[in-house]
Amino acid sequence: MDKRESQGRRVPFWRSLQTKYALTYVVIVAAVVVLLNTYPAVVSQNLAYRSKRTSMQNQASVLASALATGPEALTADSATRTVNLLLGSLGVNRVVVTDPAGRVLCDVRDGVQQTDTVGQYALFWEAVTALKGNNVFRGDYADGVFYSWAAVPVTYRSMTQGAVYLYEYDAEQGAMLQGIQNNLRTISIVIALVTLVMGVVFSKALTRRIAQLLSAIHTVRQGEYSHRVDMRGGDELSRLADEFNELTGRLQTTEEVRRRFVSDASHELKTPLASIRLLTDSILQADHMDSDTAREFLIDIGEEAERLTRITEKLLTLTRLDTAHEVQTVPVDVGTVVRRVEHMLTPLAQAAEVKLELSLQPGCVIRATEDDLYQVAFNLMENAVKYNLPGGTVIVTLFTEGNTVCLRVEDTGVGIPEADLPKIFDRFYRVDKARSRAAGGTGLGLSIVRDTVRQHGGTITARRREPEGTCFEARFARWREEGEKE
Repeated sequence: MDKRESQGRRVPFWRSLQTKYALTYVVIVAAVVVLLNTYPAVVSQNLAYRSKRTSMQNQASVLASALATGPEALTADSATRTVNLLLGSLGVNRVVVTDPAGRVLCDVRDGVQQTDTVGQYALFWEAVTALKGNNVFRGDYADGVFYSWAAVPVTYRSMTQGAVYLYEYDAEQGAMLQGIQNNLRTISIVIALVTLVMGVVFSKALTRRIAQLLSAIHTVRQGEYSHRVDMRGGDELSRLADEFNELTGRLQTTEEVRRRFVSDASHELKTPLASIRLLTDSILQADHMDSDTAREFLIDIGEEAERLTRITEKLLTLTRLDTAHEVQTVPVDVGTVVRRVEHMLTPLAQAAEVKLELSLQPGCVIRATEDDLYQVAFNLMENAVKYNLPGGTVIVTLFTEGNTVCLRVEDTGVGIPEADLPKIFDRFYRVDKARSRAAGGTGLGLSIVRDTVRQHGGTITARRREPEGTCFEARFARWREEGEKE
């Protein structure tokens, strides 16, 4: 990826995951801060309101009880004496006492008797409501001050003799509420700043790891399959990095196998083509070639063409197996297929002076395709014949073990070295290349056997046979008819 393409793929700032994560974090904390600034303030104001309501209504009721001492009507003198007597315990800024008509009998402001309002109507909503027989309280908080108004009727034996009106200007209570709000505001600012910093730090930490994974993906996309991501933490991103490393490891292995396969296939195809080219050039360059020599050259060309055909057919078979397309399987009797293979290989075994011995247990049925199973048995038995020694024996055993069907093919040849056993199923791998070419081998037969067995859910192993030779075992899941007992 060039620099221009990388810039074209760059995510815009407002669409980046880092921005979205940081904004989400900030919005959540902002909601918490707003709640922190409103809920405690509202609660504290409500507490102050209820406290003031209780205290002022009690004070007004006490004053009203002191004023209602008899059936006589309230006078300015009696009201003034009573108010002055209780004023010290009331703790309010203003006390007004009215008669039943709402005229002021006594008005005390901040401890000072007011004479200019005596005889005038008290045009207070609270006082008017109290004269109707209702207890009234009203509170308000503004500009750092808590204002309270209370009024109660003065009654004697259900007769309204007047009303008591109290007013309080409480700066101390307001200062306390203001202090609470200021402290909450300061705490909110600190939380907002810390949140902003933490949001940026956390979002960068998160997106840095994601960017690391994205960069690794770009690197692998360019063909560097050996690239790995080192990410710690034990969280989902680290697990994603582990999966990514495992995936790139498989890609690297697949790429190495592909390259080796292409290289080996090219080499294998090049050899018969080069032989055909050499033989045809020899024929074309010879001016006077007798018919017998020309026939020998043409026979050699035909053999190389057959070899090229065998390689091509097996490469096509491997390609078909690599596509892993779904195959329609049916119950197949393995013993019947093995006998067909024996019939086909008998001429080859007789020519190689090799004896075929079969020990086939009946009832060995698996789910597969008959052609695939034939190919597995044919390749194993053909190799056992080709790479055997004159006078040797190929022993084919078919038996069941529980729910498994085992096909065992043994030979009495020179065997395979232990170091080569893990590699014999690799494509184009040959233990003895000269002997393999002489026998017409392509190095693909065992690869086809392994892939075919795996495609049908089986396994195949190879080991040395004592005292001599090699033993191959292919195992498949046994198929049973419905109702058949174990």
